[in-house]
Amino acid sequence: MKYYDMPVTEHPLREGVRDNTNHYVTGRDGGRDIDLRRFALEGMELYGLLEGFDGGRFEFQPNLRDNLDQADETYNRINASIDRHIAAQGIDAPPPSVYTPVWEPPEERTRLDLAAAGITSVVWCIGFSPDFAWVDAPVFNGRGAPVHLRGVTNEPGLYFLGLPWLHTWGSGRFSGVARDAEFLAEAIERRKTERRDARTEEMPLRGLHAA
Repeated sequence: MKYYDMPVTEHPLREGVRDNTNHYVTGRDGGRDIDLRRFALEGMELYGLLEGFDGGRFEFQPNLRDNLDQADETYNRINASIDRHIAAQGIDAPPPSVYTPVWEPPEERTRLDLAAAGITSVVWCIGFSPDFAWVDAPVFNGRGAPVHLRGVTNEPGLYFLGLPWLHTWGSGRFSGVARDAEFLAEAIERRKTERRDARTEEMPLRGLHAA
């Protein structure tokens, strides 16, 4: 399908696709989907977006149901596009399917008391949002996202690499980051050459005397 090769400028959502959440898969047991709803059936506790910590309690946004529904919509949309490609190419594959939720959150929980829940350590966390507030440079839009073209900003010497959809969907993955790194390396070397040539042109002529 060559989806990993599609530049963000050619995607129907344009830069809006950078806000989309990636789907989760695993190579275990030959490769399979990771279903958070099934994990919930097996005892995993799910919450909405973590937004703070106060008085020994985690505080969450009441958006678990919406997040799960949006993830399912993305999953089904990706599967549908793959199924259309299979049909168009005449590939022998299992028939199309649509995911049906196996679990629904009974309520939206916005707080978790760590002591009451017996939690003494946080071993691993995911789901962080990018925050470039520590970068003091005029290269960000109103949403705090860097403005760039394939990682090259308007600020001399400032580049970005490894961001989702930096150039393609593969930009934030090992499969595509090398191509972006090569592009940036060439851009950096080209800028160095241009600056060196500019300095050479500005150097005053020395050792020349009028006859």
